[in-house]
Amino acid sequence: MVATLRHPQPIGGATRRQPIAARGASRMVAQEPLAARLPKPDLSGVGRGLKRLGWPLLLVALGLGTYEGAQRLLPYADRPIARVSVQGELSYISQQAVQERIAPYVSASFFTINLAGMRAELEQMPWIAHAEVRRVWPDQVSITLEEQLPVARWGNEALLNNQGRAFAPREAANYEHLPMLSGPQRAQQQVMQQYQVLSQLLRPMGFTISSLELREHGSWFISTAQGVEILLGRDHLVDKMRRFAGIHDKVLKQQIANIARIDLRYANGLAVAWREPVPSTATETTVAVQ
Repeated sequence: MVATLRHPQPIGGATRRQPIAARGASRMVAQEPLAARLPKPDLSGVGRGLKRLGWPLLLVALGLGTYEGAQRLLPYADRPIARVSVQGELSYISQQAVQERIAPYVSASFFTINLAGMRAELEQMPWIAHAEVRRVWPDQVSITLEEQLPVARWGNEALLNNQGRAFAPREAANYEHLPMLSGPQRAQQQVMQQYQVLSQLLRPMGFTISSLELREHGSWFISTAQGVEILLGRDHLVDKMRRFAGIHDKVLKQQIANIARIDLRYANGLAVAWREPVPSTATETTVAVQ
């Protein structure tokens, strides 16, 4: 018997063959370029750094350009000083004296003139308390001066201004009409302040201070133009002067021409030394305040 094997036929009568992969064969796959596979660097930080660095470089370049331009234009803009104007109320010094003092400086040009040196030179003049110097375009210098205001004498060779600062002009001997103030060198301002206060307190009583002295151990002594000496002691000067004013108006006003000295160094009163002839057998009278 002969057996016949038949393969089943697909429906429709069409025969399809399935592809059979060959054994041992390799499959080809297309690869991306190396540059595409490498990670891309982040350049955003570098850009910001360049921007930050660019502004300073630009400013430096502008500064160098400006400096170079100024150096080229300076010879054309820097003119010799043509005029020096002096302003301020001058009573003790003359315009000529000021001009002579600054003559070595004005030979410079507008930009090279030494304004600080000129100011220091002017303030070394005894009568000048403060000087202000400035340029005025294109070829001028303006000077504003403030003179000393003499208020009193300090010793025999110096004067005191209204701020209690001493200065020594050559003409100090011509101001003998000013009151004489004296004391330790470091106490100039203190003596001036006390002079101003005590003058105001004595003026209503008809007294004018001719000299005020701060003695050793801090005691104060006054001589008046009316010939009366006043001893104040060390402390509570204003209170003592007010007490004296009260007693003066009630008791001493009518006899002031016969008073030589008033001693206020008492806690509750004062002592009066009379001129000759004295009104009684005693040469000194003590007045107590109740």
